[in-house]
Amino acid sequence: MPFLGQDWRSPGQSWVKTADGWKRFLDEKSGSFVSDLGSYCSKEVYNKENLFNSLNYDVAAKKRKKDMLNSKTKTQYFHQEKWIYVHKGSTKERHGYCTLGEAFNRLDFSTAILDSRRFNYVVRLLELIAKSQLTSLSGIAQKNFMNILEKVVLKVLEDQQNIRLIRELLQTLYTSLCTLVQRVGKSVLVGNINMWVYRMETILHWQQQLNNIQITRPALRGLTFTDLPLCLQLNIMQRLSDGRDLVSLGQVAPDLHVLSEDRLLWKKLCQYHFSERQIRKRLILSDKGQLDWKKMYFKLVRCYPRKEQYGDTLQLCRHCHILSWKGTDHPCTANNPESCSISLSPQDFINLFKF
Repeated sequence: MPFLGQDWRSPGQSWVKTADGWKRFLDEKSGSFVSDLGSYCSKEVYNKENLFNSLNYDVAAKKRKKDMLNSKTKTQYFHQEKWIYVHKGSTKERHGYCTLGEAFNRLDFSTAILDSRRFNYVVRLLELIAKSQLTSLSGIAQKNFMNILEKVVLKVLEDQQNIRLIRELLQTLYTSLCTLVQRVGKSVLVGNINMWVYRMETILHWQQQLNNIQITRPALRGLTFTDLPLCLQLNIMQRLSDGRDLVSLGQVAPDLHVLSEDRLLWKKLCQYHFSERQIRKRLILSDKGQLDWKKMYFKLVRCYPRKEQYGDTLQLCRHCHILSWKGTDHPCTANNPESCSISLSPQDFINLFKF
């Protein structure tokens, strides 16, 4: 039978635990509740009650403080396994499916940026996520995305390398956030809108730091690039896969400028990135009646995507459908696991989680 008080809307009565059991506190003279509970119970019990209440208050205060600082935390979410099983449907053994955010959290991208072979791969992946996949990440994945991006910026500021690459990444991310925050609204992003505004201000601060960076000349004095024979200089310049790097290298010294204008150098660069059919559609003749391969290259870049090449990539095992970095051990039952692995480009990694 339910207990019915005088008024079911009342907040209830005050009770305290004593040696004789729980007793209600009511002032006999005024008929009101007593504020000083210590007069009705022993000092030890009263102190225990106050200690319990203070602990509750401390826990609540710590929780509020944790929620306020949650958006500014620098903690990376690590997992013991550096691989993830990619499944796109429910089976008897597994339920649900793997998402892009889950894969982003499980794979060790924070350590991968310290490897020069994986750095460009991770940066390209961050750029693709910033363009179109930022809203598909969970709250934890978005937080990890910003933490990894901060480590990338700090590494570039310290090493003074790949500055243009990170500038383009930050500009792409800032443009996407402006579209999502200002035009679309806060419903498409996880978290408070003020948190994302703060992150956009952080991105602007990073861009300013990259713009103000001063390249320091190495203190060691020895053999330099210009001291090498011309054939070796030209051979090294042929290893560059970006035409903008060739232009920048040609601005260092007059002799390097002459080498950077070599027609054979730009011809090989065009043939490396683009097919013969694409090249035939964008033919440009110089004043001398010859093909201007340098102008053709920059015109082809605006029309077609360039060929991507990375020192190390993510591997997908076709036998067990496990995604991991090359060289990472994973529980595979195949006789020759290396023959079952295929390399994934950053775009292939994104397409892997499109359902």
